[in-house]
Amino acid sequence: MNTNLNVSNSEYDELISKKAQKSPIAKNIFFAFVIGGLICMLGQFILNQMLNLGVDQEKAATITSISLIFIGAFLTSINLYSRIGRVAGAGSTIPITGFSNSVVAPAIEFKSEGYILGLGANMFKVAGPVLVFGITSSAILGLIYYIFNFIF
Repeated sequence: MNTNLNVSNSEYDELISKKAQKSPIAKNIFFAFVIGGLICMLGQFILNQMLNLGVDQEKAATITSISLIFIGAFLTSINLYSRIGRVAGAGSTIPITGFSNSVVAPAIEFKSEGYILGLGANMFKVAGPVLVFGITSSAILGLIYYIFNFIF
């Protein structure tokens, strides 16, 4: 085994290019588009069905969101969402189902450590930073918008 740690950048790049598997970019893009599109179509289908049943727009949107969150959580709980993610890649990270998966997966993983220190403490391990930066950036942008409207 070669233990020479003094490797130049070009030697390192050459080594990585030899060892790294080539990613089938066209196939990955296709499956991300198709599966992500199917998730969005499911959401649109649920919304349309609620509207056809006479539910008002706001309640129909709420029911659609709740349904998609439940479907994402359920598929995660039966270990199917991770399989979909392996095929769909970025297509499985559609915001609402991907968020549901990012909350439920760590909760399931750490459940054996107890409800408080396991499930409760680790549930937002993945989604927490997204929430913090999302809420913070939206508050900053809202403040900037308010200042611009106040001045102009």
